[in-house]
Amino acid sequence: MIRRPRHAMKLLGGLLAAQLAASAMAQESLLTFRSMKPELALELAQAALQDCRDRGYQVAVAIVDRMGITQVLLRDRYAGPHTPETAQRKAWTSVSFRSDTLTLAADTAPDSPQSGARFIDKALMIGGGIPVVVSGSIVAGIGISGGPSGKDDHACAAAGIATVMDKLELDGVD
Repeated sequence: MIRRPRHAMKLLGGLLAAQLAASAMAQESLLTFRSMKPELALELAQAALQDCRDRGYQVAVAIVDRMGITQVLLRDRYAGPHTPETAQRKAWTSVSFRSDTLTLAADTAPDSPQSGARFIDKALMIGGGIPVVVSGSIVAGIGISGGPSGKDDHACAAAGIATVMDKLELDGVD
């Protein structure tokens, strides 16, 4: 049996403790997150676009990642020229403010204390933007523009999310 001096064991124990502490600090210092796969983002956009078509609307649909960067942008044939940018801004607003834009439209009404949020660059407080949430975390945002109202855009976005939610909960995010 090999005997090690006591100070060597203390040194080894100290090194092990330092390594564990560094590992714990690294875990507290780093952030991990989940993001929707591009293929599923496209499927979400297509499902929402189809729902709008079924309702008789020609729209643009934007899907942004959790950071607000566009992953997918679809514009139906007769959707207005303003709809792609509007859809992107609604999707961006939903992930940025962590709320759907229909609610934000009401919460930032001109006489409300939060009305100043309407002046934030890129923010668009009009219904049709919804954050996509999986297990309590935002993984994407969807924005739709071109329906008769923000409520109609919102309904198409919600229907699109419902269409892919089972895939999102299983394996649609990394």
